[in-house]
Amino acid sequence: MQNRCSWVTDSKLYQDYHDFEWGVPVYDDKTLFEFLILETFQAGVSWITILNKRENFRKAFDDFNYHKIANYKEIKFNELMQNPGIIRNKLKIKSAITNAQLFIQIQQEFGSFSKFIWSYVNGKPIINQFQNKDEVPATSGISDIISRDLKKRGFKFTGSTIMYAYMQAVGMVNDHTADCFKYKTL
Repeated sequence: MQNRCSWVTDSKLYQDYHDFEWGVPVYDDKTLFEFLILETFQAGVSWITILNKRENFRKAFDDFNYHKIANYKEIKFNELMQNPGIIRNKLKIKSAITNAQLFIQIQQEFGSFSKFIWSYVNGKPIINQFQNKDEVPATSGISDIISRDLKKRGFKFTGSTIMYAYMQAVGMVNDHTADCFKYKTL
């Protein structure tokens, strides 16, 4: 039996997410965009809710193709608002479209979103040494800066807490606790 971070439940979906995705460095723009969208929809709901709806989000949002999402029109917006498989929040759906447009602008400016986002941690993960989940922060100085910078560019639902969760999800920080089997593998 593997010792996991204490937030992981008995859910196989949660365990697989923890074991194979959470904290693993992601450098490709497609996956970085997927997590950006999922994290913004997560605001106010549990992460397991997002994981349970992830495939529905993938289908509804054209496999997280940011070029397509950036060009969504009212008919697609209305279709998404009627989709019971996703979180039907008008502001979050609109933010997905806006954030896709801005994501492309960052790609054009920096060559890739990956170069932009990873520049905040000098291209490599921050390895924290937390002993238990109570030590893991909800935000950091870096997530504050990223949030501020993204908001200046017009991004929505990118507060510091969301951006810290994003940093954890895409491996910009390793917040597996020291007793977790993943801690040393990352």
